[in-house]
Amino acid sequence: MSRTTAPAPADRKDGAPAPAEGLAHGLKQRHLSMIALGGVIGAGLFVGSGAGIAAAGPSIVIAYALSGVLVMLVMRMLGEMSAANPASGSFSVHAERAFGSWAGFTSGWAFWFLLCVAVGLEGIGAAKIMTGWFPGSPEWAWVALFMLVFCATNLAAVKNFGEFEFWFAALKVGAIVLFLGIGVLAILGLLPGTDAPGTTNLNGAGGFFPHGSEGLIVGLLASVFAYGGLETVTIAAAESEHPVQGVAKAVRTAMWRIALFYVGSMAVIVTLLPWDDEAVVEKGPYVAALDHLGIPAAGQIMNVVVLVALLSAMNANVYGASRMAGSLVARGQGPKALGRLYGGVPARPCWSPPSSASAACC
Repeated sequence: MSRTTAPAPADRKDGAPAPAEGLAHGLKQRHLSMIALGGVIGAGLFVGSGAGIAAAGPSIVIAYALSGVLVMLVMRMLGEMSAANPASGSFSVHAERAFGSWAGFTSGWAFWFLLCVAVGLEGIGAAKIMTGWFPGSPEWAWVALFMLVFCATNLAAVKNFGEFEFWFAALKVGAIVLFLGIGVLAILGLLPGTDAPGTTNLNGAGGFFPHGSEGLIVGLLASVFAYGGLETVTIAAAESEHPVQGVAKAVRTAMWRIALFYVGSMAVIVTLLPWDDEAVVEKGPYVAALDHLGIPAAGQIMNVVVLVALLSAMNANVYGASRMAGSLVARGQGPKALGRLYGGVPARPCWSPPSSASAACC
């Protein structure tokens, strides 16, 4: 039986757009929009932002605003390049076109390695939540189950990845909107059983900049880390029905919403709670804020949201790693086995249907 390797689209060695065959174009505009919107709403925001608040105090709002502006500029430029040359290798392809193969190779494989490590960490985090709900169950079993599910869905069709991310992102966005709504009502004193905090927490305990510029810089680093994941939409654009229009619209519409969610969330939290409240770091800022407002079962509610965020990140990282590896191989920068396509997705099946005589097999 012959072995064939299908080239990935828009990723030829010379950097020019390749023919449309190969990767399937199964992502719709709604998929891209929600991938862009939900891609950065992860556990780093729901839990990790507590460390930024502890370091910067109320000035974490400025840190998130500054990093948000930086991310907007980067994504606008990356969106323009991806619209002009949609490629599953995204920034790796653009770097190669601009600076040479070394730049594409370095950025691409570094990104691939980062995603591979992140998938494992996210799986462990999700497993810890599940073992809390199901005491006695082994963590490795949950990690294996999550990996099996997401690898299977990603191998089946790119549309599956899009649908998973669409609903994951919808749940995360819904949680953020609900939190902002409750928080604003509490700040205005309109939530039953709560008093308006005013500016007490913003000016007290050391003021708006309790640790000065050093604290702001640490908070800035923490906030930049939390924005990671938005680049997935430029990778996914190459497999959308209308790549040029799709990525431009997705990036454009996501920017102000992400800024609202991030900066707005931080503003609500530091207004409701003292920045040095130990619960902000120990429980996470969102759980601490909901507990402060007396919301029943706040910890379990946020556990569900964090679990969704972790599973969404796993799904996106499995997708992103496979596409980046396929792109690098198609440009002659990796082992050919990782560049095989089957059914429009990067795969190397161990079986071959009778009607697919030319399909690759183990």
